[in-house]
Amino acid sequence: MTDLKLTDIDKTYGGNVNVLKNINLDIKAGELIVFVGPSGCGKSTLLRMIAGLEKITGGTLEIGGQVVNDVPPAQRGIAMVFQSYALYPHMTVRDNMAFALKIAKKSKEEIDAAIDKAARILQLEPYLDRLPKALSGGQRQRVAIGRSIVRDPKVYLFDEPLSNLDAGLRVATRIEIAQLKESMPDSTMIYVTHDQVEAMTLASRIVVLANKGIAQVGTPLELYERPENEFVAQFIGSPSMNLLSGKITEVGAETVVELNGGGTARSSVSTTEADVGKAVNVGVRPEDFVVADATHIYSGNVGITEALGEVTLLYLNDEGRETPIIAKLPGIHLAERGTTINLTADPAKVHIFHEGRSLAYA
Repeated sequence: MTDLKLTDIDKTYGGNVNVLKNINLDIKAGELIVFVGPSGCGKSTLLRMIAGLEKITGGTLEIGGQVVNDVPPAQRGIAMVFQSYALYPHMTVRDNMAFALKIAKKSKEEIDAAIDKAARILQLEPYLDRLPKALSGGQRQRVAIGRSIVRDPKVYLFDEPLSNLDAGLRVATRIEIAQLKESMPDSTMIYVTHDQVEAMTLASRIVVLANKGIAQVGTPLELYERPENEFVAQFIGSPSMNLLSGKITEVGAETVVELNGGGTARSSVSTTEADVGKAVNVGVRPEDFVVADATHIYSGNVGITEALGEVTLLYLNDEGRETPIIAKLPGIHLAERGTTINLTADPAKVHIFHEGRSLAYA
């Protein structure tokens, strides 16, 4: 079992283009950590720094207690799976998986045992004698993962491994990766993705990257239910959390916010007298809205509706907003365009942010 420790990691290109700054992260042995964030936030760069494919500009990286800043990639005990399968097209599945072991001068018995084990875990036994062109995209990605498993690395790195697959294969392969982790509980894995579903379903913990640093680290449910800032609140969850501006008027165990659009929000976030009058944003996830009779957080006119069967998405507009408020209501909700709907939410589901930070963590 291997842990990783990143201390004050920086990455600068050309001496003045800083892409990552002060990255501090402890990854426990056996975890599956997922890096997420917007395009260009540095998640793949950070993964490549861990692999040794990008030079660390500042700070230290420890793998299994050893500082590896200057250790070559091949000596770090790391295997990396890329979004492109990078299989040798003229080699069979067996030969692709065996290639690195042959280079390492492993015996035939060791190679066969490693391939048999990996093929069994990944359900590749029927395909060992096929060429990559005879495999589906999901099967090719499994071969790429198998090529990593046979090396028995300390740490597995996955760089958006499912991005080249269609929707159906992506779901199936995601499940296979989850099953792979269950079958290898002692293996430490770091996974980069832009897909929230992958992050939420695979991760032991999620690292949200933004603005050259870490916005928040936590379990999927922690990030979803207790975001520390507006960026994480809106980045995690689809559709994004709705934000409405207002001012705190009552404080205590329950906080009251009078909203600029005329509504009133009550939140279970505890506040003090010092918070009265603060300009804040109230956050409500689309699925936490319910239709109200009179007292409401938001009142708007129905624009577009998306009836998805199990839920209906309502896009509500008013004259003062550039972006619609989205409500995700259970079942089929029949609402005609132009109809006015009042929405409210359980105070326990209402978040309050001041200057971008959650008041629950102030």
